[in-house]
Amino acid sequence: MNIVLAAEEAAGVQALRAVADAGHRVVGVLTSSAAAASGAARRGAVVADVAADLGVPVWPAHLVRSPELAAVLCDGVVDLLLNVHSLHIVHPAVLRAAVIGSFNLHPGPLPRYAGLNAPSWAVLHGEIDHAVTVHWMAPGIDTGPVAYATTFALTEEDTGLSVSARCVRLGIPLLRRLLDDAAVNPRRIPVLEQNPSERRYHGREVPYAGKVRWSLPAGELTRFIRACDFHPLPSPWGSPLASLGGEPLAVLGASLTREPCAAPPGTVGGCVNGAALVATGDEWVRLHHVRVGGRRVEAGRVLAPGQRLSDGP
Repeated sequence: MNIVLAAEEAAGVQALRAVADAGHRVVGVLTSSAAAASGAARRGAVVADVAADLGVPVWPAHLVRSPELAAVLCDGVVDLLLNVHSLHIVHPAVLRAAVIGSFNLHPGPLPRYAGLNAPSWAVLHGEIDHAVTVHWMAPGIDTGPVAYATTFALTEEDTGLSVSARCVRLGIPLLRRLLDDAAVNPRRIPVLEQNPSERRYHGREVPYAGKVRWSLPAGELTRFIRACDFHPLPSPWGSPLASLGGEPLAVLGASLTREPCAAPPGTVGGCVNGAALVATGDEWVRLHHVRVGGRRVEAGRVLAPGQRLSDGP
């Protein structure tokens, strides 16, 4: 089959390799340039590098928004257009140009977690399970019928990064199923319509404006901190911000103690094994790491009993 891939990030690298390993012809890859994708803190290969190594043409990522790309796909008799972690809105004419169809790998269950940062929203909401989905692309964002999905359990230790990584790990086999079904008989590809009444769309907004609210219940507060946790990678929501003596302090890791407290929210109650106990709206939470002055340090090294943390600046 002839395949065009719009892809970014580690998931895009794995998808490109999966398509190439399956023996299909990759007509072109739409992605950020190697320089733009790597930035100052490059970690591992980027899609443009892998495409170059495979001898695959690399096109600018934004071309998916142009109807002119549709003519290119038609001329190349492209069977599948695959979108993997590319955030550009694909032009309707481009969606229709692939002979079999256009498909998106989405890191969340549809229609309940459409849009951006689904893994982080799931952690914040305290979901007990999550899913990764491959769906037919249609005009709009994450609106097409579901083709394949895999559900997995979440725990109280999961972070935004751990859930995102699991979506990639379980999502690549779904793309391989799509490739197999499309090659044998495209009619085998499932078409499961989404229920619009169950749709929840999440945009670029960051909960609580990215600030720590110490008066929140401990469960909600720690879920927010875990949802933001993508260490050692950049977090799409940034790091939750608090304030100590008027100076900003980023909270990088926290967990529940399940010990009730009556102290005012934000009060530091003690430091144990490098962690600091801080009062919330109902319980003490254990802060593991914070960032001050650009440095990631154990919370117990910079906080002391009796200090009072304020809400984010």
